[in-house]
Amino acid sequence: MLLISVNLCIIMHERLMKVINGLKNVRILTPEGFINGNLQIDNGKITNINYDPNFNGLTFTDVVTVVPGFIDEHIHGANGSDVMDGDLDSLSNIACTIVKEGVTSFLATTMTQKEDVIIKALNNVKEYVDNPVENGAEVIGIHLEGPFLNPSACGAQDPAYIVNPDVDKLKRYQDASGNLIKLVTVAPEMPGGIEFIKYCTSAGIVASIGHTKATYEDAHQAVLAGATNVTHCFNAMSGLHHRDVGVVGAALLHDELTTELIADGIHVSKEAIKILYKLKGKDKLTLVTDAMEAKWLPDGEYELGGQKVYVKGKEARLTNGTLAGSVLKMNEAVGNMHDFLDATLEDIIYMASVNPAKKLGVYDRKGSIEPGKDADLVVLNDNLEVIMTIVKGRICYCKE
Repeated sequence: MLLISVNLCIIMHERLMKVINGLKNVRILTPEGFINGNLQIDNGKITNINYDPNFNGLTFTDVVTVVPGFIDEHIHGANGSDVMDGDLDSLSNIACTIVKEGVTSFLATTMTQKEDVIIKALNNVKEYVDNPVENGAEVIGIHLEGPFLNPSACGAQDPAYIVNPDVDKLKRYQDASGNLIKLVTVAPEMPGGIEFIKYCTSAGIVASIGHTKATYEDAHQAVLAGATNVTHCFNAMSGLHHRDVGVVGAALLHDELTTELIADGIHVSKEAIKILYKLKGKDKLTLVTDAMEAKWLPDGEYELGGQKVYVKGKEARLTNGTLAGSVLKMNEAVGNMHDFLDATLEDIIYMASVNPAKKLGVYDRKGSIEPGKDADLVVLNDNLEVIMTIVKGRICYCKE
């Protein structure tokens, strides 16, 4: 039996990536709520949850909580690497870094750039998915954030490369990705926007309203066309006004829309987060990081989408002061939500695991702790710190 302290992991470096048969005597978040027991794993899948005292699984010296692995549907980079590098080592670095924050799967997220640069990045993701590293989070698809945006709401996206929504261009991108594009951010008010959303819906791609100056009516038409998501709600979009409630108002009013949230306390105030949670509830709110390459690195000068970014403290900004992604870690987002809201841990984990899995069509194998699903697990202590991350039954991170 292997004993692991919550404060000091005694699994040495050479034992990382160890395939395990399960966890013993732990607090487990199941779809029915928390239970105490054993979680059994075989061949990377959860096989059973029981109370068998003879089960010889991984044991912890203190009480820990096991929750489903976090899924980040909006992340550009970490630890000095960016998806737009178009390099296998960069994707490996991102995947192996974010397991430290409990992320077990993610959408590799692109930036607005020239078409050949985007295609290179998409080709690279396809190649990586065919030959992934074993000790990192799983890439389950691509979030195409741009170039189909409104240049007046570009945020940190380079307006020089923004184009109107173009189905033929999207098809070229999807071909280059090997059909890995699962979510596309689009400004519905731009010429061709509604037809573009209709195509995404017919092709099984999540159409997400974002980087937009849409009116409420524009957003309403986007919902009728099949849009089901809002990219980093409140940020880079038309706000709530009493004469036209804009995209924010549409997000709050339409149950069809799930809202992404960067819960760092910088992109969105605590009060706005409370409003969003009160009106959308746990079922229609998805935690994302929108993180860039500076995450897990010290303050300094970095790059995002070909533009210089200056990181100081917890803020990443362009030269003109515009927020440029974040350096937020997913476990920090979970902890912030716990501090900001009168919400249960179950509800907060729902936003980090269940909702993205359902949205992206992988809930049959990810997003919750149930027999038959991938053993993608995060072990947390009482302070919601990540003690261990397990991807498909393999220990990919253990806190020392």
